[in-house]
Amino acid sequence: MQISYIKVFTFLIISTLLSACTGGESNVTAGNRDDVLHYGNGSEPQGLDPHVVTGVPENHLIRALFEGLAVKNPYTLEPEPGVAESWEFSEDGRVLTFHINPNARWSNGDPMTAEDYVWSWQRALDPAMGNLYAYMLFPVKNAEAYATGKLDDPGELGIKALDRLTFEVTLNEPTPYFLQLMDHYSTFAVHRATIEKFGKSTDRFTKWTRVENIVGNGPFKLVDWRLNRRIVMDKSETYWDADKVKLKSVVFYPTENIVSEERMFRAGQLHYTAAVPLEKIPVYEAQENSPYVQAPYLGTYYFLINTGRPPVDDVRVRQALSMAVDRQTLADTVLQKSVFPAYSITPPGTLGYQPPKLFGYDIEKAKALLAEAGYPDGEGWPGLEITYNTSESHRKIAVALQQMWKTALNIDITIANQEWKVYLDSVTQMDFQIARRGWIGDYVDPNNFLDLYLAGGGNNNTGYADPRYDELILRKAPQAKTKEERFALFNEAETMMMTEMPIIPIYTYTSKHLIHPSVKGMPSNLMDSINLKYVWLEPDNNEQGGE
Repeated sequence: MQISYIKVFTFLIISTLLSACTGGESNVTAGNRDDVLHYGNGSEPQGLDPHVVTGVPENHLIRALFEGLAVKNPYTLEPEPGVAESWEFSEDGRVLTFHINPNARWSNGDPMTAEDYVWSWQRALDPAMGNLYAYMLFPVKNAEAYATGKLDDPGELGIKALDRLTFEVTLNEPTPYFLQLMDHYSTFAVHRATIEKFGKSTDRFTKWTRVENIVGNGPFKLVDWRLNRRIVMDKSETYWDADKVKLKSVVFYPTENIVSEERMFRAGQLHYTAAVPLEKIPVYEAQENSPYVQAPYLGTYYFLINTGRPPVDDVRVRQALSMAVDRQTLADTVLQKSVFPAYSITPPGTLGYQPPKLFGYDIEKAKALLAEAGYPDGEGWPGLEITYNTSESHRKIAVALQQMWKTALNIDITIANQEWKVYLDSVTQMDFQIARRGWIGDYVDPNNFLDLYLAGGGNNNTGYADPRYDELILRKAPQAKTKEERFALFNEAETMMMTEMPIIPIYTYTSKHLIHPSVKGMPSNLMDSINLKYVWLEPDNNEQGGE
């Protein structure tokens, strides 16, 4: 899923800092007393429709408001019961049967049924929906054909309601990661009557997600949304497992300006930050009992290349640009040794898979490739622009690349920042030459990174398309008899893709947060996955207000 960090408006920062610094009770102190979590969430969300959005900030909100058939345990990442109280696979691994919990309810009190999932998955795969995550369900029989318009009848999809509480899914091939997808919002059920009240089932950004209208099925319900200020959720009394939910409310804040977010944390206005300013990392690392938490993270930071736009329509230019990036120096200096250099899309070690490394930092080779492409020592260079979504960290990385390419290749690069929603539109419409991108694993498997570059895939915004690549990922790998055979096919596909270089990988992520010591039930894990159902607040008896 895509990631971004967005702003809290100046008046909000000023008001919260003043309230803390003038002796008023801080959000953290009040929240610890009243079981209200104050959460920095990165960006003002694009929306709350599980079949429309694609970002990490949206993921946090939607997984509080909705729940999948199965959920990830935050300690182990193993699937555990959600809306489905149990499930079983057929002997050949191609049929998965879910048994809906009879106590599962929508937030308006309606019982949840297997038919909710049939209708919702048909909606998610409907070509008119424009769901960028439709490919996630392609392991389902006939899902790809329906989503791409080759099949008109949704009744031919491999999904059935056997009865009110039994949902059957037929897969093309045994799919090792499929159960993990049930905790991804693209597979969530949505409330049909509410959606159809405000338009066609496939209409995007309608009023159904507004506070007064939205119907979810998760541990929390939406009670307030003040644009660019906060989103408030209260515990849902209709949630089937409400007795385990300890928080009374969660307040999410949009925090594009991570410097301001860090100040809010220090002022006692946030329990949790989405990010940490790079220059602050050494300061927090030096503290005893530091609130700074860094952990391995299944994600890659990279730059998309629009392979249809000159001069990066030439593979030699793309390769030259990538070889002229000194990733290790970037990681050690600008990024404060908090990340690891990346040379492909898949993070190394994902379930034991090792991606190919086809290049390194090689200025002489980069110069030669650029000369072959017709730009010796930068002569005749037509210019190039990097687009990134507003964030000081993203800006620093873009500036570093700008300087590296000027020094190594004698070419001029311009940089342009855009707010999150504008940036998403630019990327989706391929209105860019090179664009910053981050992809975080939606499930723990190399496939989650490699299926990004299927031809016509909703998140393949590069123009890269290769029938052999698609064949390897969609058909050959699922049919592999062993993990070794499957990984060999992945490696072949990734080698093909990285030879064409539709992306410039930069680094493998780590998660980086400031977390107040009163926050419990929020363990670090490879996916930085938080299930707010498990979170509680345990204040220190000596706790004071903000600084």
